[in-house]
Amino acid sequence: MTAAAMPLEELERWLQSRADRHPIATSIPTFDGYVAAIVAGPVSMSPLDWICPLLAIDADAFNYGDTPEFAAISAVALRHNEISQTLSTAPDQFEPMHRRKSNGDIDPRPWCQGFYAAMRLRLSVWAPLLDASNVNHGLLLPILLHCPDDQDRPLLGPPRSGRETEDPLRNAYLDISVAVEALRQYWMPIRYARGR
Repeated sequence: MTAAAMPLEELERWLQSRADRHPIATSIPTFDGYVAAIVAGPVSMSPLDWICPLLAIDADAFNYGDTPEFAAISAVALRHNEISQTLSTAPDQFEPMHRRKSNGDIDPRPWCQGFYAAMRLRLSVWAPLLDASNVNHGLLLPILLHCPDDQDRPLLGPPRSGRETEDPLRNAYLDISVAVEALRQYWMPIRYARGR
């Protein structure tokens, strides 16, 4: 897989060139957030079920080795395995692939939107953590704070105005890497119990 994998810079250009096909990701941060949710989420999924919408490819692309589609699939598998390995062996070293805004601040929105797009593949299974009355709902907050709903409004509702909201919101991205590992730990007993 490593030898066949498309480099990430090339993968981003390739995804952007396919925008008319509506891949879930057209940027590396969105791609990375999506893959992280697949690794840390509540269910194991067939690669066809999550890679095809991510890249906007047909299942048949898995059958032909020397194509750009297969190189993209290999890049996805490689990043999936990297995230899985890091979270399993050195979770404190997991770092989401964020970009910076023009002012130099980290922009966590594309990464978080990719994560949420993967959640939406099996939203009913994620439902317990979407319930604000669940004590573990906070595990998703650093991610969901940066996600829009279908009308492009803040998914969690409009933030309260004022400094006590602005600073925590601006720095919420700092908790994302810890949240991903906490989510993986939270779902692990459920995910692997279903695999039996």
